[in-house]
Amino acid sequence: MKKTLPNTKVTVKLRRSRYKEEWYLIIESYPVYKRGSNRASRVVESINRTISTPIWDKSSIARILPDGSFNYKPKRDLNGIIQCRSTIDQEACIYADNVRKLRQHEYDSAILYTDKENELAAQNERSEQDFIKYFNGIISKRHPNSSNSIIVNWMRVGELLKIYSQGNPIPFKSISVKLLEDIKMFLLRAPMGGNKKGTISQNTASTYFSIVKAGLKQAFIDEYLTVDISAKVKGISQIEKPRVALSMNEVQMLVDTPCKDDVLKRAFLFSILTGLRHSDIKPLKWKQIQQTSKGTWQAVVVQQKTKKLDCKPVTAQALQLCGERPDDDERLVFEGLTDISWISHPLKEWIEASGIKKHVTFHCGRHSFASLLLENGVDIYTIKSLMGHTNVKTTQIYTHLVDAAKEKAANTLHIDNLPV
Repeated sequence: MKKTLPNTKVTVKLRRSRYKEEWYLIIESYPVYKRGSNRASRVVESINRTISTPIWDKSSIARILPDGSFNYKPKRDLNGIIQCRSTIDQEACIYADNVRKLRQHEYDSAILYTDKENELAAQNERSEQDFIKYFNGIISKRHPNSSNSIIVNWMRVGELLKIYSQGNPIPFKSISVKLLEDIKMFLLRAPMGGNKKGTISQNTASTYFSIVKAGLKQAFIDEYLTVDISAKVKGISQIEKPRVALSMNEVQMLVDTPCKDDVLKRAFLFSILTGLRHSDIKPLKWKQIQQTSKGTWQAVVVQQKTKKLDCKPVTAQALQLCGERPDDDERLVFEGLTDISWISHPLKEWIEASGIKKHVTFHCGRHSFASLLLENGVDIYTIKSLMGHTNVKTTQIYTHLVDAAKEKAANTLHIDNLPV
């Protein structure tokens, strides 16, 4: 298929002065299409020349005036140059025509650029853009339905990039493997946010750097980068932290220990029996606790972390922890449950009162759910489904907890006076 040419025409025209009996020479180009737009525009350029002796073509009317008189078009020679009685004015018109030729050549040459040359010009323009501004602009695009924690992490990385660049932009053309390595080193000693003092942990730096790489990967997809820089630099390794889970004996200790916050106690035990996170339990409404066709119960939730719809089995004991069902199904199941940012102190008091020496967070309820199922012989793929994991490798982490429990249990066997 032949390529359509815009056919921009450049013309020398006259514009009458409002104050003197003279005319300005102007260059008019039409139609002109700006990059990225299909709308034609008219470009008018003054060449700072005036004439006072144009010759009018009485056979060509330009406009009929309100009083019935006529405005005529200027007379032109065979080359299209406006004719004048004065030699000086004629030279000005020849000059104007030379400018017209120059502009016409520019437009004619522009439309003959190959698509590759146009793309190169566009790429050069994109390379001048600021990566930090781009990064902050794609957060909502990449994560329209993501949890608050993911959004907060991306926004924090945007703030740290500004600190790294000392408030200056980071043009895409300046991004290299060396610069990305430099950002990695910066993140390993980056300051903590808010009023906290000190630097972020290595695991946090690892998360933040993976977000930087994700932003660069998106920039490569959006053609702001010609090379996938993110693939050329290794991430920051995570320090594996042992996951804390409670044994059934420790769960019983918690059940038997009074807690100042009854809602917290019931919600935490509910987490142990269902594997639900705090972010799923806090907004849980009674209408989401539904009876199945088999007469069992389930919690229908959209997991806040993954944004996936999930149906969690609710056992008789878990249902008992919910309390009495109200008439209004829109009410929260665990009304008054403390926010996750303020829950650690009352939870710690309850854990210490029970005599448990482990560092227990609310999320340990979810870990305990998985490890207790493994201890009771439930296969790992069923647990993967119950936990809502996308990869069985995530679920396999809990086998280490069970292995440790088995080893501890085996070590409780002791026989005195074994024969040599």
